[in-house]
Parts: sequence; C-alpha cells; structure tokens
Amino acid sequence: MTTTPGNDAGAAASGGASPDAPRRTALDAVHRALGATMTDFAGWEMPLRYGSERDEHLAVRSRAGLFDLSHMGEITLTGPDAGALLDYALVGNLSALKTGRARYTMICDEQGGILDDLIVYRTGEREYLVVANAANAQTVLDTLTERQAGFDAAVRDDRDAYALIAVQGPEAAGILAGLTDAGLDGLKYYAGLPGTVAGARALIARTGYTGEDGFELFVSTDDAVAVWEAVSAAGREKGLVPCGLSCRDTLRLEAGMPLYGHELTTRTTPFDAGLGRIVKFEKTTNEGRFVGRKPLEEAAERAASAPPRKLAGLIAEGRRVPRAGYPVVTADGTVIGEVTSGAPSPTLGRPVAMAYVDAAYAEPGTEGVAVDIRGSREPYEVVALPFYRRRK
Repeated sequence: MTTTPGNDAGAAASGGASPDAPRRTALDAVHRALGATMTDFAGWEMPLRYGSERDEHLAVRSRAGLFDLSHMGEITLTGPDAGALLDYALVGNLSALKTGRARYTMICDEQGGILDDLIVYRTGEREYLVVANAANAQTVLDTLTERQAGFDAAVRDDRDAYALIAVQGPEAAGILAGLTDAGLDGLKYYAGLPGTVAGARALIARTGYTGEDGFELFVSTDDAVAVWEAVSAAGREKGLVPCGLSCRDTLRLEAGMPLYGHELTTRTTPFDAGLGRIVKFEKTTNEGRFVGRKPLEEAAERAASAPPRKLAGLIAEGRRVPRAGYPVVTADGTVIGEVTSGAPSPTLGRPVAMAYVDAAYAEPGTEGVAVDIRGSREPYEVVALPFYRRRK
C-alpha cells in the first residue's frame, strides 16, 4: 500500500511550527483534549501519560491500549534493486522477505556499530517500507540515500505521509475486527497487509513493542483522527485506554526489548546485544557483501568464544529503582557492568533492569550482584531475559 498525502497533510502533521520547535502529530489536539501530559521526545511533542502510567501499563497487559506512534520515521524503497540495496545497507537478508511479511533488523556503520534498529515491511514485489526510530530517522534516511549508489532503486522520505497508531493487548484483535475488512485471524506475527480501518486505507501490521499481541496501523495523516476515534469507541466496552510513552517504555522493558540509546548504540554490535541472530552473512544478493561485514564477523567470533560483557536481566530484592548509567557491582564494590534501562515493573511488582555485565556474572542465578544506587549497594537477582512473556 502506498499512502502519500500532499504537502498540506505534512504541514498539518508538523503543526505549522518553526523548524526549531518540537513537531506535533496529526493527533496532537486529541491528546490535549484527553488531558495528556505532553513531553518533547526526539523533536516531537508526544503524550507521556494520560493519567496513571501504571494503570495504562496494566491495561495493555490485561485488556488493550491505544498509542500514537506517529513520531516514528517511515522510508519507502522502490525499484528493481530495492531488495538488493537493503541487503547491502542492512544486516538482514531482506530480498528474501516475502511480500506481506516484516522483519526486525538493524543498520550498522562500517565498524559494525548500530546506527538504528528497524522494522522492514515488504509491501510489494519492488517496494519496501523501512520504519526507523524517531531520533534516528534522518540518519537512517541519509545513510540509505548514501548507500543507494549503484542500485536501481529510489529512497523516499515518507515521514510526513503516515500517522502510526498502535492497538496493543489481548483484546486488540477483537477491537479491530469490527472496523476492518482485513482477515486478522490469518495475519501472522510480523506480517502486514493492506486494508481499511474505519473506512480509511491502511497498512495493518501485526507488530508491536509491548510484549503483547497487537497491531500497528499506518494511515494517512488526514485519516488519523477518525481512525483513533473509531478504535477508541470500539474498544470502550473492552477496557481500551489511551497510553503514553512512559508505559510503552516499561512494557518493552518487561518484554526484554532493546531501546536505541540504551541497549543499542554505535558502540555496540548486534552480537554485543545478544541479537547476532539477525545478522545474515549468507545473503541472496551482492555476493554476500554488506556494510560492516568484516567487523561483524569478528564480533561474532568474540561472542562465540569469550565475550567481555553480556546483556542480562536484573530483578531487585528491594524497592529502590535503578536508572541507566548506574554501576553494577559485586559485594565488595568492584564494578562489573552498567545498567542500560531500569524502572519499576507493574507486572512483577518490583524494580527491574537490563544491564551489560561481565560475562562471568551474566548467568541467571549468579549471586553477589548489586546495583550501586547513589552510594548504596542494592542486591539484585540475575535472571534471563525477558522478564515477561505473554500467554499464547
């Protein structure tokens, strides 16, 4: 599906603001009418919460939540070599992706460092939709454009063409079923198909960042308010609530999903993050060549032999909350790692964290591990990720 409104729609999504002011999504007025607490996130004014972030979190776990993700960056690639370009520019084997399916992947620099993690949808025989994190969207666009040389493919910035609305939680399919002509029962995880939602054309994807079943709806910015309001009305009796970025962060943390700038940076490779499985050295095109291949081969060897640090899960024995950057230490105060993400877990009822720790301390059940929280060594249990898995 291609949804490309004109320049007026893009201006509306931006709120007509000056270049230095935070941008506003097409749903900005809706959020404010709902009493949302707004925050500046990656250059966008986004809803942080509407009320209690704990209640929003638990609603997604038990019922459903509605998210505005229109700050994410959409980039369309078209042409005979679109798949080959992605094979060269990204770490995955995207040309082998079947039409209608999606794949989690990454774009790395020449040293194998992660520039961003992405979801790529194959929307046609010669068309792909790349979805980047808001803070990195321009970098991803520029890098794909730079790596385009020599390929018969076009790279198009579609960030102003789409609004992205997510419905997440066990009731998500039931809420959407009466609003769409798409066959949701047959839509697999990490797949997307064109259809309509509340009469609006959409790419309907069974993807998400919460650890729950759910859908992400790519619609025109002109249709965003109508779709949001229709989903809200359809979900009212099923306990659907609007949700902000705050609970999205605790949901993804419980699900062990990495966040760029925390678990993923240009200083880490996919293998450092325990995600080496997404790097495909055997590719369909380009004779296996892709940016960062040699450093990533070396990273794969290190990960298989003696990795210096691993990403581990930590659950607090007490109530003090660890934050990114706090040292992970042994009983005698020796620093063995660093927290990358930490927050109270509404589902577990205790604080949790992800941290890169020395490999010798990364195994679940390792004793004597603590987090230095402002000079106090708080004991933590080392556990396997994720902290939470939904029942299927």
